[in-house]
Amino acid sequence: MSMAPISVGPVDLLALSFPGNHFKGEIIPAIQELVDAGTIRVIDLLFAIRQGDEEARVLEMQEVPSDVFARFDPIVAEVTGLLTPDDVHQLSAGMEPDSSVALLLFENTWATRFVEATSKAGGEVVVNERIPRAVIQELTAATV
Repeated sequence: MSMAPISVGPVDLLALSFPGNHFKGEIIPAIQELVDAGTIRVIDLLFAIRQGDEEARVLEMQEVPSDVFARFDPIVAEVTGLLTPDDVHQLSAGMEPDSSVALLLFENTWATRFVEATSKAGGEVVVNERIPRAVIQELTAATV
């Protein structure tokens, strides 16, 4: 018996850099709103820090302050392990000393129905590129 493939929307990797080595959880409410609205589904999450001139290292979940971890727990349905320490090392190559990074892998669940409809119509995505916010701001400022 063959099973139908599970429909998944586009998946994005987001790397967020922060000065300092302390995760306080200020971004959690914004992520929670997206999850609660069904806009995204968090697939995986990793934190890393770089102390001084040392290499960046992945924080184990027990190293993340318990109050911050407890706030992330409800928005990460199940950590898949798709993000690895190798991903952190590749994405943190340019990290400043005494800074931290959060890697977030998420599905754009809002697009799942569109992906299914495109596939059923025999279509395929040819280009899907995110335009950086700074470029959009520059373009919109030029038109005003």
